[in-house]
Amino acid sequence: MYLEISNPVDYHAGLYIRLSKEDEREGQSESVTNQLSLLTAFAKEHKLCVFDTYIDDGWSGTNFDRPAFQRMIADIEAKKVNMVITKDLSRLGRDYIMTGHYMERYFPENRVRYISLLDGIDTGIESTANDITPFRAIMNDMYAKDISKKIKSVKHDKQRKGLFIGGKPLYGYKMAEEKNKIVIDEEAAPMVRRIFDMALEGLSCRQIAARLNEEKVPTPAIYAGLNQGRTGPYAGMWYSERISDMLQNETYIGNMVQGRSKKINYKSKKCVRQPRENWIVVEGTHEPLIGRDAFDKVQQLLGSRKTTRSRTYDFLLKGLIYCHECGYPLAVINRPNARGEDCLYFVCRTYQRFTKAGVCTCHSIKEQTVTQAVIEKAREVCENYVRTEELLPAAEKAVEEANQASSQEKEAATLKAKIESLTAHLERMYMDRLSGILEERDFERIYQRGKQERSALEQKLSGLEAPTYESEKQKKLARELVNRFVDGAWSNREVLVSLIERVELTEDKQIIIHFRFRQLEAFS
Repeated sequence: MYLEISNPVDYHAGLYIRLSKEDEREGQSESVTNQLSLLTAFAKEHKLCVFDTYIDDGWSGTNFDRPAFQRMIADIEAKKVNMVITKDLSRLGRDYIMTGHYMERYFPENRVRYISLLDGIDTGIESTANDITPFRAIMNDMYAKDISKKIKSVKHDKQRKGLFIGGKPLYGYKMAEEKNKIVIDEEAAPMVRRIFDMALEGLSCRQIAARLNEEKVPTPAIYAGLNQGRTGPYAGMWYSERISDMLQNETYIGNMVQGRSKKINYKSKKCVRQPRENWIVVEGTHEPLIGRDAFDKVQQLLGSRKTTRSRTYDFLLKGLIYCHECGYPLAVINRPNARGEDCLYFVCRTYQRFTKAGVCTCHSIKEQTVTQAVIEKAREVCENYVRTEELLPAAEKAVEEANQASSQEKEAATLKAKIESLTAHLERMYMDRLSGILEERDFERIYQRGKQERSALEQKLSGLEAPTYESEKQKKLARELVNRFVDGAWSNREVLVSLIERVELTEDKQIIIHFRFRQLEAFS
């Protein structure tokens, strides 16, 4: 290390230390104790004032949402720290994009000097080590990617052997004393059996969820003490999708089911659900909680109801209409009106799921009523911005161009036909001259006249210009086009989606329109 700090009194240093489970395999040199000793010795040698030491123990370098790292960033924002020191660049992070962001943008913009001891990186001086920093970051990223592949391979191998590798077992089971094994949780198992019994009695998933909510039965997440990570009407509630998922899970008949979702990549925490054919299912790995016969009967009952939920409806406000009270999208259902005609109605989805829980209200209203009100309000609000006179010039130009193009095409076709006819006529005269039917003197006279006429037609074709049309007729057509556009624009889904961000329906049937342009906010 040849780093020198000429003005140590100007700095308040933050010593940053990170250790992940993968780094522990590298030996004692990567330990927290070793890193702390190295950084402390450097600060003491160069007479630096250390503001604080930040330690993230057990955190991956691909994740920058580490608690100590974020605390250090907060101190930088508060101007308490203007120097960051790490053992090497990989301690800062292994994601080359984010590492580059902090190295090349964040630290310089906040006037923070960054020092990596073993790499010889010091952003406070000009150095060749600084120039190759991006390549070091990429190498650290590749290391993280390689480690991720190895870990994923080990996990998949365990899954294929029927070993449980998840954090929390399925509701009704708990971790066994033997590693990677699960056993029945006698405290939660009766509730699982009761849910299957209710399904066998003919209750729908929605009815089962409503009964559990009415009895205030804790959900699997609450029972397991998990942080639900969200608030709202669904938080802490049973709902039909949760029940349906449980009733179809083969884990309850003794089969280990894993791989139902996976992370997008080693840098992202987001998981995506996998199709059923990609799940890893190993039979007979643990004690079943539900008998096979009962499980199969429940599947038949669930399958018999699928056709009733497969119908969908298209309507103008699809994807735009929400409940004002709970914030969730409104559902649309088909009900006969007083005359027996089928009509679409908006209803609150939260109310549908938790009717007896009193979480929200029905909000029932005809789809046609809401749609017409939104169209009228959009027309009313936007009238100040859509003026017929301002649209006329563009319409007139479009009409003129269309007429011009149509006229030119017709005249060009006529000219080309005449040119082709003249060319064929000249060719016939030439053959007549060769065969002696036409004398030389007559041939020259007729041939020259034909060539001149063809040349004139070709010149006219090349410089073709459209004839002028009656301006009054053209203006009338343009105005008709503008009026037709203004009258029909508000019932055009493409126009509405481009104007409206969302439409909210309140409990007392008030319609609130949130336009994409905030100055157009409207109520109905």
